[in-house]
Amino acid sequence: MSKSLPRHALTVALIAASGLVWTSAWAGTPLRVELPANSAAASGRLLISLQPAAAAEKAAKDGKVMHIEVSPFGYSGGALIGMDVPGIDAGKAFLVDTETMAYPSGLSALLAGDYYVQAVLDTARDNNYGGSSDDISSTPQKITLGKGGDLPLLMLDQREPPAGDYWDLPAGMPEAMRAQMSAAKPHVKPLDIVSPKLSAFWGRPIHMRGWVVLPPGYDKGNDHYPVAYSTHGFGGTLRSQLYSAASASASMEKGDTPPMIWVFLDESSATGTHEFADSVNNGPWGAALTEELIPQVDRDYRTDGKAASRFVTGHSSGGWASLWLQVRYPKVFGGGWPTSPDPGDFHDFTGADLYAPNANVYHHADGTPIPLVRDHAKVIASFEQFAKLEEVTGPVGGQMASFEWVFSPRGTDGRPMPMFDRRSGAVDPHVVAYWRDHYDVAHRITTQWNTLKPDLDGKVHLIVGTADTFYLDGAARKLQAAMKSVGAKTDFRFVPDRTHGDLYTIGDNKRALGRVIAWEMYRVARPDAKLPTDLPKVPVEAAAK
Repeated sequence: MSKSLPRHALTVALIAASGLVWTSAWAGTPLRVELPANSAAASGRLLISLQPAAAAEKAAKDGKVMHIEVSPFGYSGGALIGMDVPGIDAGKAFLVDTETMAYPSGLSALLAGDYYVQAVLDTARDNNYGGSSDDISSTPQKITLGKGGDLPLLMLDQREPPAGDYWDLPAGMPEAMRAQMSAAKPHVKPLDIVSPKLSAFWGRPIHMRGWVVLPPGYDKGNDHYPVAYSTHGFGGTLRSQLYSAASASASMEKGDTPPMIWVFLDESSATGTHEFADSVNNGPWGAALTEELIPQVDRDYRTDGKAASRFVTGHSSGGWASLWLQVRYPKVFGGGWPTSPDPGDFHDFTGADLYAPNANVYHHADGTPIPLVRDHAKVIASFEQFAKLEEVTGPVGGQMASFEWVFSPRGTDGRPMPMFDRRSGAVDPHVVAYWRDHYDVAHRITTQWNTLKPDLDGKVHLIVGTADTFYLDGAARKLQAAMKSVGAKTDFRFVPDRTHGDLYTIGDNKRALGRVIAWEMYRVARPDAKLPTDLPKVPVEAAAK
């Protein structure tokens, strides 16, 4: 985990050595940030992003560079610098430590050339989960490294407008989507309950939130309906779930999907995605969902109110959540449709075998790096790049830290125990043993199948692309093998050449898989229902047929 950094001046001076790399004493001013004199003091995580000018200008809209980002999804060649800031006083320059916490290097090791630089003060410390309107940033400035001279003063004077009502739509939203949102509004109801279980765990009121989508004609009759619970992947929020809710409403209005009640759940939290798993760190989210929220939905809406027509689905981290909920609570749900789920077998944790002797998530046994992000055959980023950038961004809320908040035991410092060392990539076998015993889905199935079989057999319907961006098809194959080893009925579909982002596309329809899943659920709840004649077929690789 990253540690707090001291407030001290950067005294390492930099000039160009051999015209390429800053390596020796530099007489110019250090990098400084400042809040306007008329603003309030502020604290948080200070992030400095540097991106080569050519790359920043190429990515800029209308040729104007408005935002600088160093991302593992297509590494920029620049650097990300981070430090904890206990306080910046207005009107006083704050000196940045550009060397202690940086990736891939501090300022002193960057190649000479033109860069854009931008500072962001993450006052909510949530930029590892996408940031918020609490950020205070500077305007990007173009600088030249390697020719001496002073570095600019970065004025923290830019704020995002505060987030409004969830139904206040962005000005740039396409008209077709705006119309869809407007049409859906009467059919989408807010879901917000205070969980007694979670509130007792945290010692303060904890809300469970989402959106309930009612089918066409719900308010004109007394029919009861199947209900599907859907949750989002890492980075999703209650706001993004509203867009999903509106899309589901539009699909039912057009008759593309059957009449059902949909519940779009928000699984975001200050620690990342809690994934509706009971955790010693996040609290009893699974119990709260199954024992508090679902019964409340059944009381408030005309659901069938039985497991045989209650379903769960989700994508990515939401895919893992839906897989976990189906396996952990097989008496509650009548079927789970996880798509591209995070690893359900930790023998393949996005390429790393966590159970191997001397396991390491950064390197294979032969020393070659373990990739984490790909675009088909092209490797975009390694596990090490992703993890180290995340560490610089902050210690809480990132994808890797989020896994630990869900899966890890609590350490003596009250925080989740790290599964791996951020510097070396070395895996802690004691932490992994806890992960296996509590959250490895394949391990749970193979060791508890006799108990699980009556309520679980045939209920897991997992779909993933063979070119998944995060290599998640590997863990899916191992989970499939584990389930077959105990004689479980399996429905695993590996879609040829589909990635994490385009899995739902069939033909020209980018949402076709969602339509297929909805009808498959409906057929479980209503076995006599007729399927649409134009329902597309999910393409499946030959080996999985």
